[in-house]
Amino acid sequence: MGRWAALWHRIWFYPILVTVGPWVKFNTIRLQEPKGPREGVAGEGPDLRLLILGDSSAAGVGVATQSTALSGRLVAGLSNGARVDWQLVARCGDTTPKALNRVKAAQPRRADVAVTALGVNDMLRGTRLHVWLDQQRALLDLLTGPLGMGHVYVSGMPQVCRFPRLPNPLRWALGHQAARFDRGLRDMLETYPNTTFIAADMELDSSVMAQDGFHPGPAVFQRWADILVDQLKADRGI
Repeated sequence: MGRWAALWHRIWFYPILVTVGPWVKFNTIRLQEPKGPREGVAGEGPDLRLLILGDSSAAGVGVATQSTALSGRLVAGLSNGARVDWQLVARCGDTTPKALNRVKAAQPRRADVAVTALGVNDMLRGTRLHVWLDQQRALLDLLTGPLGMGHVYVSGMPQVCRFPRLPNPLRWALGHQAARFDRGLRDMLETYPNTTFIAADMELDSSVMAQDGFHPGPAVFQRWADILVDQLKADRGI
């Protein structure tokens, strides 16, 4: 059944992506990464070393400053119970392989916790699900192995079917593909050590998204950070 499902996805997904995707990309506002520090120390309490890794969503595209992006909201939420030594390694456009190479080059400090946000760019570039999951495994092996990250919180795929910028049938096609990626990632992590899946449980209508209709706005970043903060605090007893 899985092979037939994958076959049908290739039949309708890739033609839509190739024909409609470039037009949408060309006609979408290009937003810059927000200003602000990408590392620092905040708060008082037990030490918590944090790495944030990913694509434009992790980098904060959609807001003006890092203080209102994922990094700023996450550090603010954690620093009322811990001394957070944090670092952000993320770039707009990064796929999972690019993020893997970037974190290798950055050689970030050993951290207690890493948060990742990747997958949308891989999907937009037509990466097949089984290939992407292998790439995710390679990234997780690096983070929890040589780089010594204690635990990795892996963000699930957003509900792309709700992105205001995307017209149908592209919205429908990408929405179904994102749901497949999300299920595959969730299933993989159930048997993967030292990881926690974080569902992207956020509303994504035009009132809370950035002006390009594709990236998160301040309210989405706040909700995302709240989910992560609640999970981290519960797990670590902060």
